[in-house]
Amino acid sequence: MPELPEVEVTRLSLCDRIEGSRVRAVALGKPLRWPLGIAPDHLVGAEVGAVQRRGKYLWFALRAPQSEAPAGGLLMHLGMSGSLRFDAGLPPLGPHDHFSLLTDRGELRLTDPRRFGAVVWSPGLDAPPALTLLARLGVEPLSPEFTAEVLHAGLRGRRVAIKQALLAGDVVVGVGNIYCSEALFEAGIDPRTPAQRVGLARCVRLTAAIRLTLERALAAGGSTLRDFRNAHGMNGAFQHEAQVYDRAGAACCRCEGTIRRLVQGQRATYFCPACQHR
Repeated sequence: MPELPEVEVTRLSLCDRIEGSRVRAVALGKPLRWPLGIAPDHLVGAEVGAVQRRGKYLWFALRAPQSEAPAGGLLMHLGMSGSLRFDAGLPPLGPHDHFSLLTDRGELRLTDPRRFGAVVWSPGLDAPPALTLLARLGVEPLSPEFTAEVLHAGLRGRRVAIKQALLAGDVVVGVGNIYCSEALFEAGIDPRTPAQRVGLARCVRLTAAIRLTLERALAAGGSTLRDFRNAHGMNGAFQHEAQVYDRAGAACCRCEGTIRRLVQGQRATYFCPACQHR
């Protein structure tokens, strides 16, 4: 699943190119998770504004033709297997291409083989449906607001394992499965540790580890395990730098112990029992 680094890499790879373009046509493929919420023809002529990210959502602001007043925007989610491409001269739409926004600078196309992605029109980020979809998201992990104190307060009273608490997304948003395993290894915390037992001192290490892991992932262009490509069509490379993820049975890079795999909440977790403590 594309996580925060992949979504941010996608945003960075298209934001400067698409901002200021004019919508010429909109095409829909097979239905996605939610309906678009507006007649596609109503978007024709709008000007694409700034592209923002909130968690794993992208917001494409749209300005009304010949007006500075916002006309709303499109909130997009890449789902389990989606990717966005923005370019001129793309091939004809295929069976897995479910949304196309043709502009005077190129075509923005959502490709999603499993169709868990979404494209939803909203009059603004502060109005439904965008407001409803974003309401429960936690703090952004790369923002100054993400501190050890905020994390510690959010984990207080939670009996679930720390990895599951991080994946829930209501304390800190966008730290997906790969990056949870990597950050917990970096911080030396066993992923099975009850969240409420992670004290402030370990939260200091964990917030720093989450930032470091996500920054490394961004620098590597995200992770491509199956389908992810950025808006230029390029793969991510972080999966080749992972210290524990998908390395079950391999030697730990720190202690030469053996990396183990377990399943938590139907998601694979990788960790080093010698380096990570409850």
